[in-house]
Amino acid sequence: MSRLTGWWSGRGSAAKVELYTRWSFHFFMLIEIAAIGLVPIADSRYNPLTTPLGFALTLLVCAHAVLNAVLSSRALDWALDRRERPVRLAIAVVVLTAGGALTVLALRATGVLRDPAVAAAVVTGMITFAMGSLVLCVRRPRRMLYVVPAGALATGVAVVAMGIHPGEGLGYAVAIILGGGGLAAACGFSGWLMKIVWELENSRDLKARLAVAEERLRFGRDLHDVMGRNLSVIALKSELAVQLARRERPEAVDQMIEVQRIAQESQREVRDVVRGYREADLRVELEGARGVLGAAGIDCAIDPVPMELPAGVQSVLGWVVRETTTNVLRHGDARRCAISLREKDGSVLLTVRNDGVREGAVMERGSGLAGLRERLAAVDGTLEAGPDDGGTFQVTALVPVPVQGRGAES
Repeated sequence: MSRLTGWWSGRGSAAKVELYTRWSFHFFMLIEIAAIGLVPIADSRYNPLTTPLGFALTLLVCAHAVLNAVLSSRALDWALDRRERPVRLAIAVVVLTAGGALTVLALRATGVLRDPAVAAAVVTGMITFAMGSLVLCVRRPRRMLYVVPAGALATGVAVVAMGIHPGEGLGYAVAIILGGGGLAAACGFSGWLMKIVWELENSRDLKARLAVAEERLRFGRDLHDVMGRNLSVIALKSELAVQLARRERPEAVDQMIEVQRIAQESQREVRDVVRGYREADLRVELEGARGVLGAAGIDCAIDPVPMELPAGVQSVLGWVVRETTTNVLRHGDARRCAISLREKDGSVLLTVRNDGVREGAVMERGSGLAGLRERLAAVDGTLEAGPDDGGTFQVTALVPVPVQGRGAES
């Protein structure tokens, strides 16, 4: 079953919305053929075996439906900035729609097409479905609104100009306004929604990358501040010691001793910087997770820390929170995330649960779970990760609390 549904469940939210939108427009092609294209040959006044006019009108609607589907697909690509605006294709749809509608109206006016229902179905259907694809080629909603009244007015004027009764012209205009307006609004909103969802997806990925880049810059800045001055002093004192040694001055030994002291101090300061970079404070990481997930539009619920924990336990749990938060941002499509901590048989249990991680996504190579297990193993802790029975993905970390850590609370 997973292989059958993997093509869908393996996609992100934006990709799912895009796939749904595209197939909806392809389904419109089938609707136009079935609802409009079959009308000429299904009419009781025409024998489909002897009347070429019915087949000709059906072929016209089929060609129009296929061209509309192609235009819709290209227009969606343009809305996502994947290709240029399909101007020529849009012009082709307008020409085919106008030419086909005028031809049908001319046949109706000359009496060749005797049934007014067939003419109305073909004309209004072609114009209505054309409006749905044409609005996708326009960015501003105000300009989208002009398409429907312009099409209705032009059709009504054409009907009256060909000598058909004005009542029919009014009926054409009303049908186009109602049908075309609804379809144009649905298509325009679908294209806009698909674009917004992709922008949100890209924004969330960008925020995750910026967070990683900011942390790297912080580490580089701290390391530069620590080592820049000390290395400059070491270089100057080493040069001074060389000059004194060449003059056989005893002060050269003192300068080298000072160089050795500064080098040892630099080693200690670098270890402090790295330790600060590699250690994580649990409460800081929890607040950071709340802020980052909230900025990405994910509802984050966090339970308070139940007790005072030793620094080592807080550090390793903070790393679990940091890594799982990163996985939620990068590999999932979560809408809600819950982080809870509770005591369990002399240990602290951290649970991170979200509803949007795709199956197997965080288990991929480079996800960081192996590193978390190594950190937890150093403090006799364990880590489990995987989907649970409720359809969510859960990461649990169990870390024993030393006796002195629990005694400090009492």
